[in-house]
Amino acid sequence: MKILVLNGPNLNLLGRREPDIYGHQTLDDIMDDLSAHALELGAEIDTFQSNEEGALVNRIQESIDTVDGIIINPAGYTHTSVSLRDALLACGLPCVEVHLSNPYAREDFRQKSLTVGACIGQICGFGGASYRLALQALVEKLR
Repeated sequence: MKILVLNGPNLNLLGRREPDIYGHQTLDDIMDDLSAHALELGAEIDTFQSNEEGALVNRIQESIDTVDGIIINPAGYTHTSVSLRDALLACGLPCVEVHLSNPYAREDFRQKSLTVGACIGQICGFGGASYRLALQALVEKLR
């Protein structure tokens, strides 16, 4: 079982960017932990991060027929990207949206996700553990 893990803009700055909100782990730390957890679950992950919306859309399209599911943290594109939503719907793969913080406890503009409607679920507010929970849920769904 192969899972694509997509990370949107500014997540490459984790560990340095607003650690009071996003924690001290780097994206590499989180992805290394997730990769180890995937092995425990009998899965494999392929990770990709980009600050560019089009690169994320392209990676989703490239995943058709190559992965079994997607975990996505669209970051700031959560609230603005119809293109990411359309790509997720078009690929036809089960997808889980992830957020490190709880957007519903933050500013009003963060409380609306354009992408979650293309996903089977959303996990947020648990820091790096949000990814582990999303992986576990997606693997169980795929089985």
